[in-house]
Amino acid sequence: MCTVISKSPEDTERLGGQIATKLCGNEVIALFGGLGMGKTAFTRGLCRSLGVEDGVSSPTFALVNEYHGKYNIYHFDMYRVTTWDDLYSTGFFDYIDNGILIIEWSENIEGALPDNAVRISISKGDNDNERIFCIEGLSI
Repeated sequence: MCTVISKSPEDTERLGGQIATKLCGNEVIALFGGLGMGKTAFTRGLCRSLGVEDGVSSPTFALVNEYHGKYNIYHFDMYRVTTWDDLYSTGFFDYIDNGILIIEWSENIEGALPDNAVRISISKGDNDNERIFCIEGLSI
């Protein structure tokens, strides 16, 4: 496990970009952390580093946003997913192995995550802008 401290949203985006350089195009990146922890900022940096030119936003209402750059990227929000039926209705299983999956609110679907998922837990640091990233399954 690796721990990284971000001091700002810009640092969080840079971390996403740094992790993007380690990806080969079929990873599942499971993000864990509450509201306002920087999950979308992290995703924005990752996507930008992979050549996504479209704006990256939280898929709260759409459940999944698709981005196209070096790889296909599928950005899921599992906040409202509480049952297996809910999960199946998102099409989640159809996306696995077809690109990079970035999943916000992964704690809601932990039992469905593949064993090789990159797990990133985000928590608040010592001040309002600081975030602590604990990364498992990927060396940076």
